[in-house]
Amino acid sequence: MQLGMVGLGRMGAGMTKRLEQHGVEMRSFDPNVASTAKTLRALAKQLDAPRHVWLMVPSGKITEDSFQKVLQILEPGDTIVDGGNSNFRDSQRRYKEARKQKIAFVDVGVSGGIWGLEVGFCLMVGGDKAPVKRLRAVFEGLAPESGWAHVGTAGAGHFTKMVHNGIEYGLMQAYAEGFELMHHSEFELELSEIAGIWRYGSVVRSWLLELLHEALEQHGDGLDAIAPYVEDSGEGRWTINEAINENVPVPAITAALFARFASRREIDFSAKVQAALRNQFGGHAVKAVKAAQKRPT
Repeated sequence: MQLGMVGLGRMGAGMTKRLEQHGVEMRSFDPNVASTAKTLRALAKQLDAPRHVWLMVPSGKITEDSFQKVLQILEPGDTIVDGGNSNFRDSQRRYKEARKQKIAFVDVGVSGGIWGLEVGFCLMVGGDKAPVKRLRAVFEGLAPESGWAHVGTAGAGHFTKMVHNGIEYGLMQAYAEGFELMHHSEFELELSEIAGIWRYGSVVRSWLLELLHEALEQHGDGLDAIAPYVEDSGEGRWTINEAINENVPVPAITAALFARFASRREIDFSAKVQAALRNQFGGHAVKAVKAAQKRPT
């Protein structure tokens, strides 16, 4: 089995190594690091027909540009796999574009992060049965036992990964709020110890909790070296948009996304409004803004 990997970042590099360890003959292209090919066209020439090219690049413009370039290079019977965090609507469109040229398109939601090389990657695969069957050795090499599935037609892989990441937002927020409460409690709790014991027998044990325990051990219970600023990849937003489209309530995921937004606010203006109103109608005291907290003008 041969596979061409486009993108050798944190995920792509680990996936390439794991596949090599499982006997897949790998070829690669990444303009920023050492790879087997210097161009996408050169990569295609390194592969025997029918070719299988896996895109593992950031979602958005980079993925779109890479897809369009590979689509023009490959030939009927070849397969393009998108393993990035693409919007499933884009994957459905790309499937149709590829099909017009008799090229297969498979969308794969990939979870596993930097640990995937060691423990395997969970794979959610969308697309037609024939190309998925041809790629079975690749999926089995990447995933741990029982860690991959053909979840549906084109777009289903990325849709499932979108929901997966939405759930992840909610889980992370629940842990964050619970540990925030313990951090401020009167008991002077040792958070790393509590995270440690919750890993064994507790109903809230999980891999995320194991990672939190490691972070607390590494940075200390106050996590003093880490700024209180949380980004989002976009998939939480997509999840909420689809929930609105389907009239499905997702309050936990929505609250988790909004909490990330709140973390990026140097000064929460809505809180200022509330404080000002309490002062106006009830005479409640307001706190003055310290010079260091003022926004630059």
